[in-house]
Amino acid sequence: MAELVVALDYPAMDAALGTARALRGAAEAAAADAAGGRLWMKVGLELFTASGPEVVTRLKDLGFPVFLDLKFHDIPNTVRGAVRSAVATGADMCNIHLSGGERMCRAAVEGLAEGAAARGGGAVPMLLGVTVLTSVGPGELPGGADPSAEAARLAACGREWGLSGVVCSGYEAEGIKRRCGRDFICLTPGIRPAARDGAGSGGDDQRRVMTPAEAVRAGSDYLVVGRPVTGAPGPNGPADAARRILAEMREAAGQRA
Repeated sequence: MAELVVALDYPAMDAALGTARALRGAAEAAAADAAGGRLWMKVGLELFTASGPEVVTRLKDLGFPVFLDLKFHDIPNTVRGAVRSAVATGADMCNIHLSGGERMCRAAVEGLAEGAAARGGGAVPMLLGVTVLTSVGPGELPGGADPSAEAARLAACGREWGLSGVVCSGYEAEGIKRRCGRDFICLTPGIRPAARDGAGSGGDDQRRVMTPAEAVRAGSDYLVVGRPVTGAPGPNGPADAARRILAEMREAAGQRA
C-alpha cells in the first residue's frame, strides 16, 4: 500500500514537532492496519534552514520515518558530500535534482552508500530524483517542453544512474512504472483531497495535482500532503485529516488490487 508523507512546512521547529505529536495516534493506527503502511514526516528547505539536523533527530525520536526534502543540485563532489551528510542526520529518504546530470547523480549515489556505511547497518536510505516540479504547468518549461514527457525522460535516466526512484506528478507515475519497473519508487507531491471542510485543499502554487485515490490508482508509492493535514482546524484536525486520507488510500489500493 502507498504511504502518506506529511509536509511539515513550518518556519520553526516547535510548530513542526507539535503537529508531529498530534499525528502519533494516526501513525500508530496506520502501522497496526492489516494493509500495512507508515506515516512519514517531510522536512523541507524552510524548516531545515531554520532548525538544522536537530529537527530530523527529534522526529525520529517520535518514531517517524523522515523524508529530507532538500533537492540538492550542485557540482558532483558537493552533492556527494551533501547526500552523505543528509544520511548522517538519520533521514530515511532524501532527494536531488535529476537535471544535475549523470555525474552529479552518480556522485550522489556514492554519497548515499558512504553515509549508510557510516551509520553502521540498517536499511539504506532511499535516494530520489526530482523530475519536474508539480508546481510547473503545461507551457512553463524552457522551450515549451511537455512536463510529463520530460518527467518520463528524466526518470529513465535516474533508473540508469542508480537512484531508488523519483519525485513526480501522479500523472506521470503510471508511465514511469511501465518504463522503469514496478520497483522504481514514485513519490508524488501535489496531493489534494477532494474539497470538503478541511483547510488548505486548494488555492496554492501547485499545478499538476491529484486526489489521494487518483494517485494510488496511478501507481504512486508515497503521497505528500501538506496544508490539508497541517492546516486542518481544531486540536484533532490534523489527525482526523490524516486518517481520512489514509482511509481513502486504502480503499483505492483495494480497488486497484
